[in-house]
Amino acid sequence: MIDLHCHILHGIDDGPESQEQSLAMARRAVEDGIHTIVATPHTLNGMYTNPIKEIVERVTAFQEALSQNHIELTVYAGADVRLCPRMLELIESGDAGTFKNAGKYVMIELPLQAIPPGAGNEIFSMRLHGITPLISHPERNPAIQRDINILYEFIRMGALSQVTAMSLVGNFGGAAMRCAETLLTHRLAHVIASDAHSAEWRPPVLSTAVEAAAELLGSYDDALRMVTEVPAAILSGAMPEVPDPLPAGKSVRL
Repeated sequence: MIDLHCHILHGIDDGPESQEQSLAMARRAVEDGIHTIVATPHTLNGMYTNPIKEIVERVTAFQEALSQNHIELTVYAGADVRLCPRMLELIESGDAGTFKNAGKYVMIELPLQAIPPGAGNEIFSMRLHGITPLISHPERNPAIQRDINILYEFIRMGALSQVTAMSLVGNFGGAAMRCAETLLTHRLAHVIASDAHSAEWRPPVLSTAVEAAAELLGSYDDALRMVTEVPAAILSGAMPEVPDPLPAGKSVRL
C-alpha cells in the first residue's frame, strides 16, 4: 500500500520529535503492509513554513536512516499545504511543495473551520496550469460536513480528495466518520491516507480503513485501489481513473 499523507519527518512540524520516533512510525507502516510513504509536513499554515528544498533534504537523510536500520520503506517528499492566495506563485517559488517535487500534484489543506473565499478560483487556476490539487481530509471540515456539494464542485473542477483512515473507523468522531462514509458513497473521495503523526496515537495504518471502505462500497477491489492504483498514478504524475462524482441526494450505496 501507498500512504500519500504522513507526518513522518521529525522536528519539522507537530509530528515526531526525534528520529527514533520517525523510525518507529516507519516500522509500524511496514507492519501494516505500507511500502511507500510521502512525507507531508505542514506548510504555510501559520505555524510551520517548510519549503520543498528543505523537505527534500530531510527525506534524503531519512531514507538513509531507513536503510541503515534495515527498514524496507520508500519515502518521497511532499507537503501538506494550507490553501492560500497565489498558490501558483508559491508552488513555482518552492514555498508550496508538490508530490516528489514534480509540479504535477499538490496536497491542499483547507482551513479547519471554513472554506475561504476564492478557494474555487485557486483550484481552477492550478488545474489550468496542469497542477492537480489533492484536498486532504475534507471530511473533517465542518462546512463540508454540512454540505458535501462544496467538495462536489471542487471535484468537478478537476481536484481529487483524500480521506483520513482514522476518520473511516471513527477515531475523529462521529461527524467526521459519517462525512467520510458519505464522501465514499458519493465517489467524492479518491485516496485513503493515514495523516499519521506518531507510531501510536495517530499511526500510519491503512488496512482497517480499507476494510471499512470495502464494506461501504461493496467492493474490496474498489477500496484497495484507493491505497494502491490511485496513489501510484498520482506519484507517477498520471491522472488516475476515478468514477464520476455524485452530488448530494445520489450515492452508489446507502
